[in-house]
Amino acid sequence: MRNRKALALLLTSNVVSGFAQGISMLSIPWYFSTKGADYSTFGLVYIFITLSTAFWGLYAGTLIDRYSRKNIFLGINIFGALVLSSVAISGFLLGNVPESLIYLVFGSTIFIYNIHYPCLYAFGQEISEKENYGKMNSLIEIQGQATAIFAGAVGARLLTGTDHEELDILGFSISLGFDFPAWKLHEIFLMDACTYCISIALISNISYKRIEELVIHTGGIIERLKTGFTWLKQHPMVFLFGNLSHSIFVILLVEVHLLLSPYIDKHLGEKGDVYASAEIFYAIGALYAGFGIRKLFGKRNVVTAVIILMLVTSFFLVLVAFTKSAWIFFLFSLIIGITNAGTRILRITWLFQKIPNNVMGRTGSVFQVVNILLRGIFVSIFSITFFMTGSNITWAYFIGGLFVLLSAVPMIVLYRRLRD
Repeated sequence: MRNRKALALLLTSNVVSGFAQGISMLSIPWYFSTKGADYSTFGLVYIFITLSTAFWGLYAGTLIDRYSRKNIFLGINIFGALVLSSVAISGFLLGNVPESLIYLVFGSTIFIYNIHYPCLYAFGQEISEKENYGKMNSLIEIQGQATAIFAGAVGARLLTGTDHEELDILGFSISLGFDFPAWKLHEIFLMDACTYCISIALISNISYKRIEELVIHTGGIIERLKTGFTWLKQHPMVFLFGNLSHSIFVILLVEVHLLLSPYIDKHLGEKGDVYASAEIFYAIGALYAGFGIRKLFGKRNVVTAVIILMLVTSFFLVLVAFTKSAWIFFLFSLIIGITNAGTRILRITWLFQKIPNNVMGRTGSVFQVVNILLRGIFVSIFSITFFMTGSNITWAYFIGGLFVLLSAVPMIVLYRRLRD
């Protein structure tokens, strides 16, 4: 691999910034769910932020294909460091962080996330040989997904602290011999800001040579946007596969950011240790997928593998909807870690083989906008008071399972055309 050092620095910086993103995007929903705040208000804010990113996602794709991907990474990490540090400082001065600033951190992190991963994949494709696409995507999934989700578990633990000198994790109690107090939210934000600064230093040292010369479109924004839509219109099977195979990711983001906390708090009646443990089980599943998903399916066609993973995900979403067991939920978290990470690895490798690098950002933006709009619809529905009352949150999991199942049906019908 020609750019081995550059890729190593890129992935390392992704681990560090992913830790910051994971803590922010997962501890904030847990904070609102357990602090007696109006969780439905958080749902409404999440709807607004999600739909707003649809426009940002389209524009972000034009930036990725027009400007240096290294400079884009530097820019979003600097932005994250400034927002997190400013909010953290205000928290220290005021004694706590106002809700409006908490929403600012959550929204800013989502905006960063929506350019971070499309840019990461385009950058990785730019500096990797075709025969290394699968390996590179596996590496991204191993460290990216596991780091972000594990960071959420750390965030939940920092918010709750420990009791009786014991740490409850993965369903077991571990004796620590000491207690540590819960961190305040502004202290967590300050730690996040520091991780962004470390990531900035790593990205600054990346030096690389493009594998192939990149043809850059220098036209206006509208012209550049049309290129992505036009390419996908000319390749309908790529458009269908790219969107349908994203269904697990759609439901996962809604589950992690909106459904997970009330499911554990209201339906299971459990506390932060179960939340943290579920996230770690997810991380274990994602790690397994990163290391073994290609070996698991061997020479099986990518489309076949993705369909199988979608059907498995649908089954387990329905299972947790009709059960009330922490251990079944842990199993679900492990499985969806495997299926989501596995599908992402297989999906992006398939797309890399089909889509030229010079339009990867803009075609990726189209997939991202469809993903955002679907998430906006689900978040709007699941934020209704009905779903946040008692155990009604389980119906949201059932609907999610049905959505993934229905997304698999067209892929089964069009199987022969997709695998060509």
